[in-house]
Amino acid sequence: MDKLLEILKECCPDIDFTEEKKLITDKRIDSMDLVDIISEIESEFDVTVSMEELRPENFDSAEKMWELIRGHQK
Repeated sequence: MDKLLEILKECCPDIDFTEEKKLITDKRIDSMDLVDIISEIESEFDVTVSMEELRPENFDSAEKMWELIRGHQK
């Protein structure tokens, strides 16, 4: 999770990812930020995020992103 938080902070340094729970819903990150985040997640954690997984509930918080990553690593 620490590495994910590092990636998120690099992408959007003005957001507190430990507290924010509605990144997509409240439009705290935009589509370009999301593309960058997904690219970094795929590269760093050696996972592939499918089109079906590109739903707000999977990216609304760092915790949800971490659950998605962990689901791929099983």
